[in-house]
Amino acid sequence: MLNFWASWCAPCRQEMPHLNALSQQYSALGFNLMGINVDEDPQAANRAINNLKVAFPVLFDSDSRIAELFSVDAMPTTIIIDKDGNIRHWHRGYQAGYEDSYAEQVAQLIRE
Repeated sequence: MLNFWASWCAPCRQEMPHLNALSQQYSALGFNLMGINVDEDPQAANRAINNLKVAFPVLFDSDSRIAELFSVDAMPTTIIIDKDGNIRHWHRGYQAGYEDSYAEQVAQLIRE
C-alpha cells in the first residue's frame, strides 16, 4: 500500500492512526505500507511524523516526482497494490470509515 500525504492536509492527519493500526495488524502477514510525504519542507514532514507517531516507513517526495508518476491529484491518495505489483484499489481523499474498506481490501489480497 502506498499512502501519499502531507503535513498540511487535515484528512491525512485524521487518517494516520488508522493506517498505523492497519500496518500493525497485517504486517506479520506480509503486508507493507509505505507513506510518501509530499511536503516541500522535510522538517515539517518530520515534525508531523513524530507528532502523529507514524509507525511505518515514510519516503520523502519533496519535489513530487513519485506523486507525478502515480498522477496523484488529491491528498491523501491511497493505492493498494497486490503482490504482483498490480494496482488493485485507488482511493482519493479520506473520510471516516475509509479505513474499513482498506482493511477489507488488504485482507482480500492477503487471502489470494
